[in-house]
Amino acid sequence: MRAASNAALRAAAPLVLLLLLALLVAVAVRLPWAGDLGIHAATVERLRHDLLDPGNPLVDEKTPSPYYSPWTVSLAVLADVTGLGTFTVLRIAALISLALLVTGVWRFTGTFTGASMGRTRRTAVTVLVLLCLLLLWGTSLFNWSGFLGLNSLALTVSYPSTFALGVSFHFWALLRGALARGSGLVFLGLGLLWSVILLSHQFTGVVASFGALAMVAGARPWPERAVWTRLAAGLAVGVVVLAAWPYYSFFSLFRAQGLEEIHQALYGNLLGRYWLLLPGVFALALCLRRDRRDPLVVFFALGALMFVAGGVSGHYSWGRVLPAAVIPAQVAAGLEVFGQGRRAVRTAFAAVLGAALLAGAWTQSGVLGYVLPREALPPPIADRYNPPWRGYQWVMPWAKYGDVVLATMFPARQIPGYGPYTVAPGYPDFFLPDEDARTRAVDIYFAPGTTRARRLDVLRRYEVRWIVSHRDDAGLAATDPALHKVTTGPGGQTLYEVVGDPG
Repeated sequence: MRAASNAALRAAAPLVLLLLLALLVAVAVRLPWAGDLGIHAATVERLRHDLLDPGNPLVDEKTPSPYYSPWTVSLAVLADVTGLGTFTVLRIAALISLALLVTGVWRFTGTFTGASMGRTRRTAVTVLVLLCLLLLWGTSLFNWSGFLGLNSLALTVSYPSTFALGVSFHFWALLRGALARGSGLVFLGLGLLWSVILLSHQFTGVVASFGALAMVAGARPWPERAVWTRLAAGLAVGVVVLAAWPYYSFFSLFRAQGLEEIHQALYGNLLGRYWLLLPGVFALALCLRRDRRDPLVVFFALGALMFVAGGVSGHYSWGRVLPAAVIPAQVAAGLEVFGQGRRAVRTAFAAVLGAALLAGAWTQSGVLGYVLPREALPPPIADRYNPPWRGYQWVMPWAKYGDVVLATMFPARQIPGYGPYTVAPGYPDFFLPDEDARTRAVDIYFAPGTTRARRLDVLRRYEVRWIVSHRDDAGLAATDPALHKVTTGPGGQTLYEVVGDPG
């Protein structure tokens, strides 16, 4: 019986991993447009046109931006050298990030399984941990950058947050190895890697930092004085790189304002979004019973405490650290099935975890719609599929790189990804001093009671060349002599060219 079970395991584990990777690769190739894809595309666009002084990625101003990171600079160099389009480069970025994520989970999981575990068994552990990371969330669908739910990852796979998470798993694995061996120069490399994660996606950088603290706190044996010195040297290297990064001032981000309202949603419907994580919490309890300094337990505690503190204090942006609590619980759940506990307990736990994974898979089954035609999906799955945004390709035959387009927030989140600027940024911008004035100008133009003179003033002040207007928007009349109707787009939108001011 045991031999048959092992044979089934050897056959099933690679197949599950292959199917999982095939789905994610297919999603990466299709690159569904939603969320923040526009800002990341715009970032690559600005850098490929001016690598040293790209200016603001969204509006026509010379300001720094935290989106200009080592990762996006590398993508822009790739785009410039190869001549590939920005969205093609983002597809390549998605594939690289997926490879980093899978291999990072493999390496990090291996630090807990030990060298004595056979390759087949280790593969099975890694596959199970990956499934937990993707499916062990809740039965209420939730998508957010830096959160590894399958549906969320499908929409954010090309984002810097996915790259940063993939590198973070490698970072934690390397750190655990260095602590065990007391290595020397590797700590300097770890400091550099830490700074790359923080510069590439600041919120994931906090998660990576909590994970690093947990790996150190849970190290056995306890690090000697020489190891602490090497850790301090690595930390110093990371701080120097953060301070020297030329594209934006990393440490000025600690003064950033205006992030709380948009992140308040992270604290809604917690039970529905995360209750399938309970087997992982149970696994962490077993880890705590075996080892009071278990690194996964410490990691979970740091993330949970900061998340709760953010909710209590109203610092809702602290909620972005939640993966620091979710990831260790998911990893612990996958490891526990192959752990050293009593067989009866492990068997019962595996059954509960399997049911939770199936529920998670059903909840996120709509992700199949990103790689299959909706009509090919069974109706119950099709009902769970949310179509991605259509994009603004229909504007691009006319609006060119660097043109200024006046549009409301939703199109303003997408249009800069093709090269034009918008009057107001579609995302909060801490480094843009006149952000509020620009937002008010857009509101004034589209407000029903605004006079023609004030609308023309907005167009002149920001050198607007094009206007994207929805049929329900107010603004200059379609017959106004300052406008020329160019084309119509989906959903009742119209592109107007600003042709002049007849006075």
